[in-house]
Amino acid sequence: MLDRQAYIEFLLDHYQNPRHKGRIEDADVVVSGGNPGCGDVVTLYIKKGDDGTLENVQFEGEGCTISMAGASIIAEMASGQPIQEFEDMGYEEIVELMGKDVVMSRVRCATVGLGTLKAGLQELRAKRIRAGGP
Repeated sequence: MLDRQAYIEFLLDHYQNPRHKGRIEDADVVVSGGNPGCGDVVTLYIKKGDDGTLENVQFEGEGCTISMAGASIIAEMASGQPIQEFEDMGYEEIVELMGKDVVMSRVRCATVGLGTLKAGLQELRAKRIRAGGP
């Protein structure tokens, strides 16, 4: 368990040096989400693998430090991982990962990346079903 200062440094690092930032031109799904009250906007580009994994997840967006750090963290975590893992992930998990006492007053900002990813995964599933896939 990190202390409060370590969580703040972790978030600032993701904000100042975002991972997986930029578009994917041949993304399977492009989905936007946000927190209009705060001005947080996140667009995720999702490329799925052939084996039920997320081959790559990239993001673009603007907003507060917490929302942009959260988008960077979720894009980094999701790339190369099983889709199911993120369909099942609870919002509490990302809040804990980002430092509950640091982001507790800004949970909507902290979870915008995960919420947008979940919306994108629903869209991926709908496309698979429409295409006659499992």
